[in-house]
Amino acid sequence: MATVTVVTQGRAKKRAPKHHRFTLALPYLIPAVVLYGWFLLYPMLDSVRLSFFEWSGFRTQEPVWVGLDNYVRLFTQDAVFWTAFRNSVVWVILSLILPTGIALLLALGLNRKMIGRNLMRAVFYIPAVFASITVAAMWRWIYNPTLGAVNQFLEAVGLGAWAQSWLGDPQFALGSIFVANIWQAVGFSMVLFLAGLQTVPVELIEAAKLDGANAWQRFRAVTVPALRPTTIVVIILTIINSLKVFDLVVGMTGGGPAQSTQVLALWSYTQSFTNHQFGMGGAVATVLLIVTLALVIPYMAWSMKGEDR
Repeated sequence: MATVTVVTQGRAKKRAPKHHRFTLALPYLIPAVVLYGWFLLYPMLDSVRLSFFEWSGFRTQEPVWVGLDNYVRLFTQDAVFWTAFRNSVVWVILSLILPTGIALLLALGLNRKMIGRNLMRAVFYIPAVFASITVAAMWRWIYNPTLGAVNQFLEAVGLGAWAQSWLGDPQFALGSIFVANIWQAVGFSMVLFLAGLQTVPVELIEAAKLDGANAWQRFRAVTVPALRPTTIVVIILTIINSLKVFDLVVGMTGGGPAQSTQVLALWSYTQSFTNHQFGMGGAVATVLLIVTLALVIPYMAWSMKGEDR
């Protein structure tokens, strides 16, 4: 009985400092929580609220309650919404495959000892520092039909017949924007993977070599499990950034030609601030929020369950 009392008291003593530390940290957390709630959480909830109203955005008109009418119109009458939805889904899938895969390959290559390794890391990371609207302006010039680098290169190598109006053709516009996205997004994921590779135990790799494992077997059995936490972060950030892509599309095509490059974030903005239908814009934003949560939360739950196992 005495032992139980001692253990219980010991546990109580261990728990007390944690509660005390949280109490001490609370005054420092409150300003951040208030700012987060006011500038992020409140606008998000207000957008959901507006999705049940019809409102032009002008103070001269009061919002009119319409219930689910905006969602009914969105799903049954708004053809552009479905184009934007499809493009957003395609963007997420391609982002999870191409930039993430390229970033992992670059991280594996630049994690080796070689001449100019740090310079190459910086070169691949620099595009991630640029503002997206700056990247859009750069690539808009690269894709210029007459003076752009892409068509000029095709002409120089004798493939002038392949020259296109890359941003003016609905068949190529979205893919052309995505290439610019790859150029910008690879560097950030590469840095995360490089940081994760530093945590791979060298002893395990050496032991695998002694056991006769080849490079692929070492990568699959040692490197991949060690990179699991980093991979989870990269995938979650990739999903979120892909669904909220906005600046690149606005800067390169504005959603055109013929709405072929519309995405959910841009269509929400267009409905609200161009068409002055804040209710419809809020409905699109709410759908975007639901899609994001539907993708991220199950993946996080599955990832944490895997960590527990």
